[in-house]
Amino acid sequence: MKNIGRHPCFNEQAHEVYGRIHLPVAPKCNIQCRYCIRSLNETENRPGVACRIVSPDEALAMVREAAEKFPLTVVGVAGPGDALANEETFETFRLVDREFPDLMKCISTNGLALPGSIDKLKEIKLDTLTVTVNAVDPKIAAGVYEAVFWRGRRLEGLAGAKILVRNQLEGVKKAVEAGMFVKINTVLIPGVNMDHTGEIAKKYAKIGVNIMNIMPLIPLYKLKDCRAPDCVELQEARVECEKFLPQFRKCKQCRADAVGVPGCERKGGGGRQDTQYYYHF
Repeated sequence: MKNIGRHPCFNEQAHEVYGRIHLPVAPKCNIQCRYCIRSLNETENRPGVACRIVSPDEALAMVREAAEKFPLTVVGVAGPGDALANEETFETFRLVDREFPDLMKCISTNGLALPGSIDKLKEIKLDTLTVTVNAVDPKIAAGVYEAVFWRGRRLEGLAGAKILVRNQLEGVKKAVEAGMFVKINTVLIPGVNMDHTGEIAKKYAKIGVNIMNIMPLIPLYKLKDCRAPDCVELQEARVECEKFLPQFRKCKQCRADAVGVPGCERKGGGGRQDTQYYYHF
């Protein structure tokens, strides 16, 4: 395990000090969230968006260039689909590890494919894992997820939600047992899981998760008419969940091709600007 203290998305003290790069090699997704629209563009600054999809070889070239421009400590795959639904994720990390063995490797996933991916994650020497968990009650999860694509079938509503919730819990438990440093992300959705976040934190604390990141809903797709939580509601959820898990409060909800030092976008100077994308290099 490398120095997690230098991971800007897991340690708030590292947030404006060290750099990370998200490699957009994973276009396919195995679930459909009610708040998610995957897109290829240069303008939106949110998860699920990249300028274009790149090959593992192109991704390695991006890492080389970023390592020259930023104090890079982390290489991650965070979409624009799900990292574990794309074989290119694993090939990319194999290439990166050969040339940059000292960089931390990080994956963001919805967790559906996590139970069956642990051996592959160990093989690529994954250091940190982020799993987006929006509910531990399948009835609540059904209000977050439109569909789950599982074993060749599209499962909607409660049927899909039950499988996703089960796989998330099983997969995270296995990841913790394998020695990975695990963070859970939770999207705070008024009227859906607002009063449920404490249960999420309590459940995942028991299986050994290290940290939690509660993010405000970005109203899109089927939840485009749902309001985002206000600052008070976000703070109240974090205070409640902090009874069980440490809270990360500096998340920028970055794109799938973000690169730079998070939190430095307004500081300027020395090339240390966040949210510069690879097509600007």
